[in-house]
Amino acid sequence: MKHRVWLWAALWSGLLLSVPTALAGSSPDGEAIYQKACAACHGPRGTGNPRHDVGFEAPLPDFSNCDFASREPNADWIAVAHEGGPVRAFSPMMPAFGEALSVAELRAAMNHIRSFCTDKSWPRGEFNLPRAQVTTKAFPEDEVVWEMRIPDGEPDAFLNELIYEKRFGARNQLEIAVPVDWRETSDPAADNQWRSGVGDVKLGLKRVLYDDLELGAIVSGIAEVSLPTGDEADGFGAGTTISEISLAYGQILPADSFFQGQLGMEVPANGDKANEEAYLRMAAGRSFFLERWGRPWTPMLELVATRENAPAAETAWDAIPQLQIMLSQRQHVRLNIGWRTALTNDTVRDDQFMVYLLWDWFDGPLTEGW
Repeated sequence: MKHRVWLWAALWSGLLLSVPTALAGSSPDGEAIYQKACAACHGPRGTGNPRHDVGFEAPLPDFSNCDFASREPNADWIAVAHEGGPVRAFSPMMPAFGEALSVAELRAAMNHIRSFCTDKSWPRGEFNLPRAQVTTKAFPEDEVVWEMRIPDGEPDAFLNELIYEKRFGARNQLEIAVPVDWRETSDPAADNQWRSGVGDVKLGLKRVLYDDLELGAIVSGIAEVSLPTGDEADGFGAGTTISEISLAYGQILPADSFFQGQLGMEVPANGDKANEEAYLRMAAGRSFFLERWGRPWTPMLELVATRENAPAAETAWDAIPQLQIMLSQRQHVRLNIGWRTALTNDTVRDDQFMVYLLWDWFDGPLTEGW
């Protein structure tokens, strides 16, 4: 959702003031609502009339611009239309519909506005499902994520990763992930008991291969490469380049529920440094709203299976119960807290405390929207 007050004010104040009661009925006509209430400002095709005609200083948005129109789900647009700008930390100058139009009428108007984006290769924002701790979501995004893992074992460690994601085009995303770790040394004679360093930097490319809003399904292909930038001797890197390919799947389910899955494998350039590994990741959850238009709370359960291609290797299963909390009123800053528990081989693998902080930077600066 673009964070321009006049975007909402121009669209919905026109509706609030101009929709005739004659449009009321059991099957709202979204095109009729738009033409009667919105076209005077936004034009018959949603491209926006000149500023000197409508009296706004800021340019009106172009609803035929798919990069803008496709990013957010209908529910977010309707929330601002129904409750006004403050419900998502926009200006109070954005009026609230209240009971002037029903939610069904707002949906009809939104459906017509969606038709202005004629390039259907852009996946809809409904597919931007809550991010799990490990399973990569299929939707391409503009985000910055800070992750931290704290193993429940010896020696102590704080494992951090800063991830930058940039969407480009209708179906693509670039990613760079930089790990920065603090580890306690196991050598009691060392002068400094703690060491820090940058790990193996990872570069990634994601592309949406399939999406169908009616079926609620999205599939993406992901290719990544980890570069040997970390110090292998201090335990900050694998000492070899590792290539990774995977498929990510997202499924919208009824009652604000969802399922996500990822199937992939890692292949090292030097098999003496690291083993090939295959993995399966699955996450399911549901969003709950304390108020109808409020912030969601999303509990999830994630299952992760990994297996190395090595003699006598066994499949390792982990469970990650977790909770994603929406921090900002604009819903562009989120916190997730989870605990990774080893279900198999638990005598040689530590549990982990896991947390991430996510900033959807396309929706506004980190300092806004609270």
